Amino acid sequence: MQFGLFTVADVTTDPTTGKTPSEYQRIKAQVEIGKLADQVGLDVIAYGQHHNPPFVASSPTTTMAYVAAQTENILLSTATTLITTTDPVRIAEDYATLQHLTDGRMDLMLGRGNTGPVYPWFGKDIRKGIELAIENYDLLHRLWREDVVNWEGNFRTPLHGFTSTPRPLDGVAPFVWHGSIRSPEIAEQAAYYGDGFFSNHIFWPASHTKAMVSLYRRRYEHYGHGAAHQAIVGLGGQAYIAPTSQQAVREFRPYFDNAPVYGGGPSLEDFTEQTPLVVGSPQQVIEKVLGFRDYVGDYQRQLFLMDHAGLPLPTVLKQIELLGTEVVPVLRKEFAALKPADVPDAPTHRSLVEAAGGPHESIDTTPRTDRWTGTRAEDANHLEPANHLEPANHLDPANHLDRATAGLSQEGNH
Repeated sequence: MQFGLFTVADVTTDPTTGKTPSEYQRIKAQVEIGKLADQVGLDVIAYGQHHNPPFVASSPTTTMAYVAAQTENILLSTATTLITTTDPVRIAEDYATLQHLTDGRMDLMLGRGNTGPVYPWFGKDIRKGIELAIENYDLLHRLWREDVVNWEGNFRTPLHGFTSTPRPLDGVAPFVWHGSIRSPEIAEQAAYYGDGFFSNHIFWPASHTKAMVSLYRRRYEHYGHGAAHQAIVGLGGQAYIAPTSQQAVREFRPYFDNAPVYGGGPSLEDFTEQTPLVVGSPQQVIEKVLGFRDYVGDYQRQLFLMDHAGLPLPTVLKQIELLGTEVVPVLRKEFAALKPADVPDAPTHRSLVEAAGGPHESIDTTPRTDRWTGTRAEDANHLEPANHLEPANHLDPANHLDRATAGLSQEGNH
């Protein structure tokens, strides 16, 4: 079981002081958070991607590489990488480079994002968000597994004889999680490829998360990747920790009441009762998180959002210390005792390389290139036959959406 943090790098005014951190301060804070998470023994730090104020998370790979260079053990991930508005070729190149720089100490979570105006900024239509996610990941998946790709789709220019560089470290692609709050199509997509499914699990009741994870597990088994209870599941969560519940509620209430994502909605007490948010003592956090297993089954990754709503950096760092020293050690022990032997751990680069039979080099593509332009797209003799429409290997978007929607309906959550 992996435990860690995820952050979206929001720039929010501290309601208790009226001070707003600068972009510089928030960017630097992301580094300090990652370093301390490593020091206290957390497994994962995941950085978000946003392209609009009040966020400063437009370049997660830059931050991840910088943090990786200053940490020893923690795995760098994303929360999320925008598969809809980021070119799959760019993702393939950036994250393969990061994979080499970190010696495989990374993975990534793909998502569609939750900010509508971003789509036209990158020349995309939000009404095509699901179709973009499906098609772009089909291409990304192939770019990491095929040395020479011939591809044609609806949302970007075709590729002819294209080789994405660098090739994945040890010939093994980074592990991918598909993150979603409410889209059954994304759970279906994760199941189809045998990838991980990450339920954001922040603002929604347990019944919704249960339905989404159940759909993913059932479809994971349907596609032949293993039994439903062996599917790779991750959850988000939010916590504010203090020695006593009274102190935790007193300290966190002004942040909850004034945060853009909370303010004007349910009370703090109602929100903690109806969602995964927990504000309390270390023991209260432990008990609530252990309860997640009751409705999603055994899962592999638990990430906490702790640096949001205007909380100052010293407070966030104290929260990370409490999480890493008083909460996670107990959770790690309890979850391990409950997990059946046939439920896999979260994939890592090392485990994926072992499953592939060891490291291997990519196919030498030198005969397909010349010294000036690289791959010669114009040389037909050097191109592999186009196979991007083979139904056995690729998703039919229309059927894919129908299956996913029908699947969630069968779970009783419309």
